[in-house]
Amino acid sequence: MNVLLVDDHPLILAALRAVSASFGNDDRVACAESAAQARERLREQPDLDLVLLDLMLGDAHGFDLLTEMRRDHPGVPVVVLSASASKADVLQSLDLGAMGYVTKRSSNEALVAALRTVLSGGLHIPTPLISQAEEGSTASAGDAPGGGQRVPPSLIERLGLTARQADVLAGILRGLPNKLIARELGLSTETVKVHVASVLRALKVSTRTQAIVVVTQMQQEQLASFSWRRGRRG
Repeated sequence: MNVLLVDDHPLILAALRAVSASFGNDDRVACAESAAQARERLREQPDLDLVLLDLMLGDAHGFDLLTEMRRDHPGVPVVVLSASASKADVLQSLDLGAMGYVTKRSSNEALVAALRTVLSGGLHIPTPLISQAEEGSTASAGDAPGGGQRVPPSLIERLGLTARQADVLAGILRGLPNKLIARELGLSTETVKVHVASVLRALKVSTRTQAIVVVTQMQQEQLASFSWRRGRRG
């Protein structure tokens, strides 16, 4: 696995290198301490498996670099790693195409879990975002896995989605823009737009990011209900 760590703090780079190395002996971890170095690394190695991106860089803002990465390297998943637990930063990162958001206060175990979720095609959202979206609360920082490439059949039935709408929702959960969803499904962009609108109506939301948050919350509720039922039977 080829990983690029973009962070201008030497201690963070060292810690992230150790975490990324835990995925296996064949991992190759490159480091960039600036946006300029990150661009150079991506030019040299455009087939990276994962990018970990800090929002605060000396020569550019992380959001600008994230926008560039998603535009120029749409096939490379990007996970934002930030000291900020701001809901606004999380939402903007997801809106710009990040596949995950992890706070720097997270444990190494939480970071590894987040990276595994993203590498398996899922999306990782911090727990505070879920709590705030649902209750308007200000829960303490932490991270929980989000949706994956597939939408569970129970959720499809609950939302009343068609098979094609479920495919489009899976693309939304992966952070894909309409053009890439259209390309993968063999549809026109206009048709995808129609399906996206239908999915948003079914979820009673108005944006793709809200859709991701709501679906993640629904999946967590299903998992909690399943665990509770198992506990009752045991």
